[in-house]
Amino acid sequence: MPNYKLHIQYDGSNYCGWQIQKNQPSVQQTLKDAIETLIREPIVLNGSGRTDSGVHALGQVANFSCEQKLDLYRFRYSLNNTIPYDMAVTKIEEVDAAFHSRYDAKSRAYLYFISKNKTPFFKNYTHFYYSPLNVQYLNALSKMLIGERDYTSFTKHEAETENKICNIMNAQWRKEKDFSIFRIEATRFLHGMVRTIVGTLLDFHKEQKSIEELVKIIEARDRTKAGEAVPAKGLFLFKVNY
Repeated sequence: MPNYKLHIQYDGSNYCGWQIQKNQPSVQQTLKDAIETLIREPIVLNGSGRTDSGVHALGQVANFSCEQKLDLYRFRYSLNNTIPYDMAVTKIEEVDAAFHSRYDAKSRAYLYFISKNKTPFFKNYTHFYYSPLNVQYLNALSKMLIGERDYTSFTKHEAETENKICNIMNAQWRKEKDFSIFRIEATRFLHGMVRTIVGTLLDFHKEQKSIEELVKIIEARDRTKAGEAVPAKGLFLFKVNY
């Protein structure tokens, strides 16, 4: 059967997240329903990973197989006219039958946007933070996150999975005009991990804690030791690497 890879963008404001959940609107269910309406056969839609409620995506990837050979240009046009305005399929391609958007992914990268000025135009996509941020200090802290270790201290649901080992390959802050942007890339992420990391780093910035204190939080493997998670609205799944 032909296997199709989708590149997807979405505004997560109106969804419970990527994954299908009972009695709640999800990105996966909305997209799956639209595809099945167009091709008139049931499919299994695999996503590269979950995004939590309210989290957005610039580069989500999914795949599905079906019996029929699709005209990719016409199908993408029809699909984009079927799904809601807050979702878009930016690219579709036929891939090897063995390709799986989740299991073949090498890493995922997320962006978190913080605005130094309150504005109604970005209220759904940035976290307003009242205090100026020292990017150099935040980058010094972020270096301590890089590596393969247990990140239990930063996960929302400690009992969700036994394996809390993640390999963070990059974690860096930069400033772009009125925004401070945090980029983090890892082989995998735990539930709520990125938002808890950002919240913890902002707490450290506010209190000017030492780098050694962050190391202690990581090694504690205790969610109560880390800071409060920042709002989901500032978080974007940026890219999935294969």
